[in-house]
Order: sequence, then C-alpha cells, then structure tokens
Amino acid sequence: MNLIIYLIIINILAFLLCGVDKRSAINNTYRISEEKLLTISVAGGCFGFILGMHIFHHKTRKIKFKFVYLFAIIWIVIIVYEFI
Repeated sequence: MNLIIYLIIINILAFLLCGVDKRSAINNTYRISEEKLLTISVAGGCFGFILGMHIFHHKTRKIKFKFVYLFAIIWIVIIVYEFI
C-alpha cells in the first residue's frame, strides 16, 4: 500500500514539474534541469512525466527523454513483482 501512495504522489509531482518547466520554457524564465526531470522519472514519476510530455508537448523530441518509457517498463515490472 505504501508503494501505491508513493507512486501517486511522485507521479503527480512529475506531471506538475513537466507543466512548470514547459511554462518556464515559453516565458523564458528559470528552468528545471533535465537531470532533475529524469531523476524524478527514474524514482517512479515516469507515468506522470509521460502524461505531462504528451499533454504539454514538452521534451518529446529530446532523445534522452525516450528513456522515460524504459523507466515506465521497469516500474511496471516492479509493481507487478510487488503485488504477485
């Protein structure tokens, strides 16, 4: 149960950070580093970040952000393993 709560929180955070970074990019203000965005994705926020990438049309062309999909597959395996 703790894993589910953790994943809900971190994915909401990842989604929001994606939106904030996109707005910052449009307004040409302080940006969230790509390292931080990828780190939160590795830590389990990949689902929220993928949703944010598509809704906000953000970081979809950057090659290194294609790894977010790999992180999602890894987290799916972790979730399935945890609940089986």
